[in-house]
Amino acid sequence: MTMVCELSHETTENREMGLFTRRHKAPDINSSEELLDLVASGRPVLVDFMKYGCQPCRVMDGIVNEVSEEFEGEAVVVKARLEQVPELFSKFKVRSTPTFILVTPRQGGLHQRWRHSGLVKKDVLVGNVRRAVEAVS
Repeated sequence: MTMVCELSHETTENREMGLFTRRHKAPDINSSEELLDLVASGRPVLVDFMKYGCQPCRVMDGIVNEVSEEFEGEAVVVKARLEQVPELFSKFKVRSTPTFILVTPRQGGLHQRWRHSGLVKKDVLVGNVRRAVEAVS
């Protein structure tokens, strides 16, 4: 017995139902200055420190994208890849991936409000970002 998987084609009906739509992705940051500019905007910034080939990072990727979409306009969610911004990993003393750091603006710089290394549930991320948004407002 052979099992065959049929591919469905995109139709107007599928598009109306929300199928085959492009998903929101949290952007990558490319420098320390870019992070400082984001924090200077006055909104909380959740940084996902990740590394290419890290399986837990891949697991968290979709969750981070969902959180980014949920807080669009209220907070900023970005990804920092070890290969692109090693100086940020040193600055924040990140020793393992994924590591999540939530920062908010503070007079003369930034304030680290929350930090977690490893897998984390979406509701924990959302709760911490929500509290930071309320504190900044």
